[in-house]
Amino acid sequence: MTPQQAGQTGPAEEGTGGPERRVRVVLVDDHRMFRTGVQAEIGRTETTGVEVVGEAADVDQAVTVITATRPEVVLLDVHLPGGGGVEVLRRCAPLMGAAEHPVRFLALSVSDAAEDVIGVIRGGARGYVTKTITGTDLVDSIFRVQEGDAVFSPRLAGFVLDAFASTDAPPVDEDLDRLTQREREVLRLIARGYAYKEIAKQLFISVKTVESHVSAVLRKLQLSNRHELTRWATARRLI
Repeated sequence: MTPQQAGQTGPAEEGTGGPERRVRVVLVDDHRMFRTGVQAEIGRTETTGVEVVGEAADVDQAVTVITATRPEVVLLDVHLPGGGGVEVLRRCAPLMGAAEHPVRFLALSVSDAAEDVIGVIRGGARGYVTKTITGTDLVDSIFRVQEGDAVFSPRLAGFVLDAFASTDAPPVDEDLDRLTQREREVLRLIARGYAYKEIAKQLFISVKTVESHVSAVLRKLQLSNRHELTRWATARRLI
């Protein structure tokens, strides 16, 4: 349920004075085109109330920019060069725990895999939404996280509830651990039946790069083709 559905007032109030609420945000994503798109969608401060105060493309940049700007909310991609979103959360833990003006994190990722969701929530993120979210709902989610709420795309909330209802740590999958984060993304999309061109568009990479990732996945998992790969992913509930 969005804030509008709940009868709340959205962040972008109509009128000459612009929105009543403001929030300072840092965008962390390794795809420049995606950051540009998000900036264009939500960064119209006079309309949305969102002020984008910094951007970063990898873990080191993210920690530097977040520390320097002290935003109220960070939009954080899960898969980043340098250790991923979880590493950003680990290195920014003091900022999250600050008594005054804590920095809060909202994961924004193409991945809807349970291990990705659980990993960043355990790392301290206040929510997790996928990149299929609309600009209006993303703005609403940012303000809710700023206020201390937890925000999730509908189907992802169940992953978190299931994970934290159990005291048992999830088993380690040694085969899956052989894959890089990008290879895991490609694996899931291949297993869901996406064509190479569709994967390239989804991940903002070239078709040739997709082919290279698929070859690496097949080699590391000792599989022969995408049909075997789909069965492998389905058996591990990665789709």
